[in-house]
Amino acid sequence: MNLMSRSACALVIGLICGLPLVAEEGKLTREEKVLGDRQKVLSDGYWIYNGFEEGIKQAKETGKPMLVVLRCIPCEECVKLDEEIMEKDPVLRPLLDQYVRVRIVGTNGLDLNLFQYDYDQSFAVFLMNADKTIYGRFGTRSHRTDWTSDVSIEGLTKALDAGLKLHANYPRNKAYFAGKHGDTPLFASPEKFPSLKDKYTDSLNYEGDVVKSCIHCHQIGDAQKTFFRDRGKAIPDEYLFPYPHPKAIGMIIDPSEMNTLKEITSGSIAEKAGLQAGDRVFALNGQVILSIADIQWVLHHAKDQDVIQADIVRDDQHVLKQIELPQGWRQQDDLSWRVGAWPMRGMILGGMKLEEATPEQRERAGITDPNKMALHIRSVGRYGKHALAKNTGFREGDILVRFDGKSDLIRETDLLAYGAQNCMPGKKVKIDFIRGNKPMSLTLGMQN
Repeated sequence: MNLMSRSACALVIGLICGLPLVAEEGKLTREEKVLGDRQKVLSDGYWIYNGFEEGIKQAKETGKPMLVVLRCIPCEECVKLDEEIMEKDPVLRPLLDQYVRVRIVGTNGLDLNLFQYDYDQSFAVFLMNADKTIYGRFGTRSHRTDWTSDVSIEGLTKALDAGLKLHANYPRNKAYFAGKHGDTPLFASPEKFPSLKDKYTDSLNYEGDVVKSCIHCHQIGDAQKTFFRDRGKAIPDEYLFPYPHPKAIGMIIDPSEMNTLKEITSGSIAEKAGLQAGDRVFALNGQVILSIADIQWVLHHAKDQDVIQADIVRDDQHVLKQIELPQGWRQQDDLSWRVGAWPMRGMILGGMKLEEATPEQRERAGITDPNKMALHIRSVGRYGKHALAKNTGFREGDILVRFDGKSDLIRETDLLAYGAQNCMPGKKVKIDFIRGNKPMSLTLGMQN
């Protein structure tokens, strides 16, 4: 296995849904994989399985920091991704040995006051103290299948090593971590959300259908958005654009490092702030940075118009910079890769999946202005609320040019965000589109 694939596959620890419950010929079912994994982890004894409080107890007794991993079992997309890779890495294993290692499978009963992260991500790692102080987070992605642009064994190794150093200096350095604990959540645990409470309990059912009893990470994000949607309210930006990726403001982080800028996008917010390739982001708003996920945490809690204080290490010298976030900066991020985009497509688009039209498609449709909407229908759903667009008359290949009178929604992300904040359930929205070279219009009902 090459280094890049090893880096990606060691780290997937999140909850990806949609795996088959019935096995293909010669393959285990998801149920069999979940139960088999549990038996293996329990028999190995290297990780504490679904036992956060036991982890707290051991960390207090030993004085070690905690490594808490939220991980899905299994993940077909990352079939090689498991703790065995980490445990066998000659550099990483000695670092793991110095932590109390807790592995959490499923988010049922999860303390959302403590475990706050991007619920659309595919893994979440917390480095923390037994008193629940969070030293740092690790794990991110910005693509459905590409992990290596955001995470690596090397990056995790450096984060774990830094976590040990922070732990050794605790609590003298406690001020670095004050901002790493979030605000009070909408609900204390996932199964208490209105859209989840009648379907799930606070624990997995290993005696019954364990797969169907599991609350996936992304379902928390879906429940957050549904909470507002069901009440006829606009979904706030922090739930629509959670944990903005640093590249949305022009910061390209080297995945093999903890916090080093590999590149700065020309004309970006980061460039205007005076950041340079090679800079190491030591702290943002006083919070020490161990990974891309830590940067996302700070961005997630920034206001729609804000200034972030950045402590940068450049040529071994600390340099202070101000990152000015202009109005609407958060909307530069991308929603389309997220698992949470799927239910939003049902709410806003009746099940359509859109992509920006190619230059050739624009030309055929007679759309010459590059600043005007031209969203190509890549697919339409066929079941449930995702069949509404198809049943209304939309077809694959149609090109949307105006939605609710708006023709400046250039990306699918822009349209989803506009609809989530301006088009409440029950509203009838006129959509203008081109089929072939013929202008057409249909009215689509907005859904919960």
